[in-house]
Amino acid sequence: MTLRSLSSVTRPLTRLLARFSACAFLLGGSLLIVAPVHAQEEEAAAEGDAKAPTGHEKTLMDQFHEGGWVMYPITACSVALIWLITDLWSRTNIRRMAPGEHVTQVQDLFRAGDYVGAYQFCKNNNSAFCDVSRVALSFVGDGEEAVEAALFTELNKVNSIIQTRINYLSVIGVCTPMIGLTGTVTGMMNAFETLGTSGVGDPSKLSAAIGEVLVATASGLFIAVPAFMFFYFLRNRLQGSMHQLQEVVGALFRKMPYAHLKDAHVGEEEFYAAIPNWVAGAGEPAVAVAVAG
Repeated sequence: MTLRSLSSVTRPLTRLLARFSACAFLLGGSLLIVAPVHAQEEEAAAEGDAKAPTGHEKTLMDQFHEGGWVMYPITACSVALIWLITDLWSRTNIRRMAPGEHVTQVQDLFRAGDYVGAYQFCKNNNSAFCDVSRVALSFVGDGEEAVEAALFTELNKVNSIIQTRINYLSVIGVCTPMIGLTGTVTGMMNAFETLGTSGVGDPSKLSAAIGEVLVATASGLFIAVPAFMFFYFLRNRLQGSMHQLQEVVGALFRKMPYAHLKDAHVGEEEFYAAIPNWVAGAGEPAVAVAVAG
């Protein structure tokens, strides 16, 4: 191989190495320039995070005060809601309306024909079943129609007492959004007043007024939604329990021997209606009654 041919082979390799060295030099220089700048940016970001104030997480009491004066009646409604739900859940339970031991004892007394004892037992025990049975027993001497009318009246009385309490849930469900809306209106008034006096230069005051609007509205809806849910649920629960109570009491007076109980006074109620005082006594003539004209 001659010198010319050797130089022709090595010349392209030399050029390639030169270009590669130049690229490596430029890449290394750029990394040396970019690395300090990136490090400075990270340090500046870290300092900014350190200097930035940490967000304060609001507590429940902070939100209560932020809602304004309407939070006090809304809180009262929430307490009443919890009390009503707890009370009505117990009242609409068929096991409380007609306890098994009460039903069994009265059934045994009915089988024995001891209606006076059944009346006394119902009088001394407090339950819807005992109240309805006691009232019905006091009318057995007046016939089947009187007993059925007494049963119907007393069942309606029990139903109306519990239904009235359930209706209070609907009242709470309607009133709490209105109370929250009142807080919304007053909060918006404060917001516009703040905007008119200080303008947009102090956004913290404006945000506080808007926060009052949102908290008051949300609190009213937060109470109203479960109030309506439990209103319909407990109303349906009461209807089912009343049907079961009616079946249990009606079974007691089915096939009642009214013929043997005619004019019997089982209960202890006092009768106020007496024979008119102008009716003649036994063997005595009737005394004329003068009617003032």
